[in-house]
This record gives sequence, C-alpha cells and structure tokens, in this order.
Amino acid sequence: MRIHVIIKFMAKINITTLGCPKNQVDSEHLTKAFASQGFTPVDDAADADIILVNTCGFIKDAKEESIEEILDLAKLKKGGKKLVVFGCLAKRYKNELMKDIPEIDAIFGVGEEDRIIEYCKHSAFGNMQKAKRDIKMPIAYRPSPIASSYAYLKIAEGCNKKCTFCVIPSIRGKFRSVDSGQILKEAKEYIRKGARELILVAQDITNYGKESEKYNLVSLLKDMAAIKGNFRIRLLYLYPTEITDELLEYMAKEDRIQKYLDIPLQHSEDKILRAMGRRGTRKEYIKLIRTIRKKIPGVALRTTFIVGFPGETEEDFNGLVDFIEEIRFDRLGVFKYSKEEGTPASKLKGQVPEKTKDRRLDEIMRRQAAISLEKNRELIGRRYEAIVEEIDGNISIARLYSHAPEIDGTVIIEQPTDDMTIKIGDIVTVEITDAFDYDVKGKII
Repeated sequence: MRIHVIIKFMAKINITTLGCPKNQVDSEHLTKAFASQGFTPVDDAADADIILVNTCGFIKDAKEESIEEILDLAKLKKGGKKLVVFGCLAKRYKNELMKDIPEIDAIFGVGEEDRIIEYCKHSAFGNMQKAKRDIKMPIAYRPSPIASSYAYLKIAEGCNKKCTFCVIPSIRGKFRSVDSGQILKEAKEYIRKGARELILVAQDITNYGKESEKYNLVSLLKDMAAIKGNFRIRLLYLYPTEITDELLEYMAKEDRIQKYLDIPLQHSEDKILRAMGRRGTRKEYIKLIRTIRKKIPGVALRTTFIVGFPGETEEDFNGLVDFIEEIRFDRLGVFKYSKEEGTPASKLKGQVPEKTKDRRLDEIMRRQAAISLEKNRELIGRRYEAIVEEIDGNISIARLYSHAPEIDGTVIIEQPTDDMTIKIGDIVTVEITDAFDYDVKGKII
C-alpha cells in the first residue's frame, strides 16, 4: 500500500546574492524552487533556518566581498541554523573555503540547484523524507508583486569567448541559450506582477540562438515586444563585433526597446585587445559606434574598460584616454585588472603595479565625470519618459531610458504639492531642470 502524505514544510530560507544580475536571476529561480517544495522565503537572514549565499568570484574585489559576507552571515548561526554557500566563488575555491571557514555547513558550485534543495530538505527535516514512500509537496508560496520597477531575464548561460583575463567559461561552461518559451513565460509573469522594464542579461546576449539558424536575438525581441502590457525592454552586455545591422534596425523602430546599449569594450588599443583575446580593433570600434549612433539617434551607450592589464604602457593608457574623449560615452565603468589564477593573462609579463592601476582608474573616472556632466546639461529643458523607482516623502527617484538600474544615474523628482500621486512602477513624463555629474533633476509634466 502506498502512503500519500501532504507535509507543509515551515523551514525558512534566505538567499544573499552577490555579484552580477545573472547571479540575481539564479537566486530568484532558486527561491521559487524552494517555495515550490514548501520552504518559506524570508527577507532577513537572521530570521532564516537556512542561510544561503550566492557568491561571485569574477575579480579580486568580488571575491573579498563574498568572503566578508560569508563571515558576517556565519555570526548569525545559532540554534541549529545552517549556512550554505554556492555560486562562482564556491566552485573555484570549494576546498579552501571549507577549510578556512568551518562555519560553512555545505558548499555547491554553479548549476547545482537540485543538490542544494535536496541538502536543505534533508537538513531541515532529517530522515523524515525516507520514511514516506510517496510524498506530495504543496506549493506553499506565491510570489507577491515585485517591489521594484524592473526584472532581469537571463537568456543564456556560459561563454565561448576566450578572453585571457576571464574565469567565467571555466566556471559556467560553454555558451548555451535558454529556451525561448521559458524566457517568454517568465517575461509574461513579471509583466503580470507589475514589472515595467525587462532587462535581458547573459555573458554575451548577441550570441543568443547560436544553436539555431532560424531563431536569434532579434527573433526573441520580436516575440517579447508582442506581449501585451505597458513595459520596456533593455539589453545588457553585447559583444561588440557581433552586433548586427538587423539588431540595430529593429531596435530603432521598436518603441518597447530602450535606446540603450551596454557594450563592454575592455580597451581601445590593438596591442592590448590582442593580449586580452578580444576581437575587434580601435578602428572597428569607432566605426561600430558611429554606425550605432547613425541608425539609432539619441542612443545611450555604456561600456566598461580594464586598466592596468599586463603590458599596458603609458602610451597605451593615453591612447585609451584619447579614445574615451573622442567617443564620449554616455555611461562608463572602469575596473582595475585583477590577476586571476588559472587565466592566461595571469602568466603574462609586464604586470602593472597597483598604484599605477589606481592612478589610471582615477584619471579615466575624472574625465568621464566631466563628459557625463556635459551630456546631462544638454538634457535640461527636454522631456522624457521615466520609470519611478523609489519614493521617499515628496522626493521620487526615477530612471530615464539612459539609466540602467543599479549601475547608472537617476532622475530626482520633487513631487508637486497638489493632489497628484505617483507610485513605484509608474511611467511618467518629466522635464529635466538641472544636471549633476551622474544624476539629473526633473519635474513631472
């Protein structure tokens, strides 16, 4: 005789997420999986029975942040609480972490969600699982409307590029596209819950659909744009040499797609690009950016650069500065080169001193701040759509099409004193009234 038992699990879990938006998507998926198994997600790690940390191991600073967070969360362990560590750092340094931080109860790498859940079920409920021949798990959790105006959609995993400084392929494996049906299903769910912006992320979204000759990134965007609702689409992390005319032309004509592109170039000088294993040249990058600006008038361009890469001379650095001054990116981020063990770049000669890296990073950010201020001043008097992100008293924080959440600036809005009320997720029209280095100020029209 088979015994059918329905057990309502009351164990509480909390997931702390570090690193990039791709990790955030992984944590959200894992939270849903836990909820479907009867666990209760809580916002405060101190209230959880099982504390989980999704780590980042991309560069030195990210590794240090992950370790500090693990140590802080370990202090919450009492009364049988469990501490579970997973993600990129956990995969790279499993043995070292278990040895150096004995408070960790279990450690998992990337893509081991099923093992994580099984471990937590066993930890929370002991051998009770084994005593039942057939257990039906209730879905005890229903996601509430999202607390912010946007949601990330990871459309691919892994990477096939061979950048000499990057550990991602060794951690997350080869590039593979997420099934379009799953992406569209998630998109509809987020829109139904109130998301006003869907942000597509992957290590390289331009490579989406490479497994198929008939369905690519543009195909996915067309299907997403056909979904009913009041929402926008934003694209993050495009590999420069794989941006097609087809993509640019579709972006230009589709109103749902924010006129914003995040294209990590990493450097401008041919010698350094070759040493990095990057495709493209300075000349090709300039041509690409001119093409983008021609096909998509008013487009906001963001990029990232690495300074202090092995062999980068003052001449190379000055060339990068000149490139930035010439192109005048709307948004720009800079990282100091991080010597990551196991990467080809870690074995290169000509490692640059940390003080030199610091000076070069400060120089670029100083120049970019001036460029950003000039560009923001050009917006004064113009009107744009903005998505409301936060509300604090009579001050609201919103984002223009040129603002990706968490990495770019914002528009600061003083709400009028009349009866007008706005809420998070509202799309409003604002007129820009003042400008700062990275933020702008506006009023609702």
